[in-house]
Amino acid sequence: MALTAQIRTRDGWAVAHAVITLTDTAGGQVLRAEADQDGVVTDDTVLKAGAYVAIVTAIGWTPTASTAIVTASGKADLGTVTLTRQGESSLPTPGPWTIDPVHSSVGAVAQHLGISSVRGRFTDFSGVVEIAPQDLARSRVEAIIRAASIDTGNSMRDGHLKSADFLDVENHPEIVYRSTGLTPTGSDRWTVHGELSMHGQTREVDLDVTYLGTGPDPWGGTRAAFHATAQLRREDFAMNYNQAVAAGIAAIGTTLKVELDIQAVQGDSLPG
Repeated sequence: MALTAQIRTRDGWAVAHAVITLTDTAGGQVLRAEADQDGVVTDDTVLKAGAYVAIVTAIGWTPTASTAIVTASGKADLGTVTLTRQGESSLPTPGPWTIDPVHSSVGAVAQHLGISSVRGRFTDFSGVVEIAPQDLARSRVEAIIRAASIDTGNSMRDGHLKSADFLDVENHPEIVYRSTGLTPTGSDRWTVHGELSMHGQTREVDLDVTYLGTGPDPWGGTRAAFHATAQLRREDFAMNYNQAVAAGIAAIGTTLKVELDIQAVQGDSLPG
């Protein structure tokens, strides 16, 4: 293929039917190609070697332009082109943002038998993100997860996770996270410092957070999206159960990778 590219959002999703327009140095159009459903652009047009301007557009997205170099073989690979939503601000508007559990996910991944992973998620949770004016470092996050809502897709395993060996949901029905500080690590990335209370234990836990942008929703509101990850050690929360299946191999890994995909609605309540 002479021209190849992948059009993606900031969080890696495909932008279907985006259009790449290639112009020469005089501004004349030499090629126009449309991305497929997967955001992939391929075009067979043979181009003369040299420098061109590649303009990427899509409805609802801010156009972007970059230099495209066509090699002596007549090919140009633009790699991954990232688009941002039109009107997207650099930071969410100060004030409260309410987490929408229907359009968010709270999950964890554990190693199983040392060779594969088991994924689980909590289906019942709520929370608020408070964006501070002027000093972003004073922003805060608070979330409450109902421990009994754990779902790994296997009722027997879920029952064991709810028992005293792990979450002990009868005595510790809620998992609570409250932030204590914020450290910027990039233009749209932060480390959120906070305390996680689970299974009767409270430990300091940092979240690596990426801000994915803000945009309108179909219900007349405004939403902000975030992706966050963290690493937890089960022993920090007094979950020491394990079963050895072979010398040096445990049934369940000692660490958990937490993965959060959060949509928050501007305001102190959810619509409707």
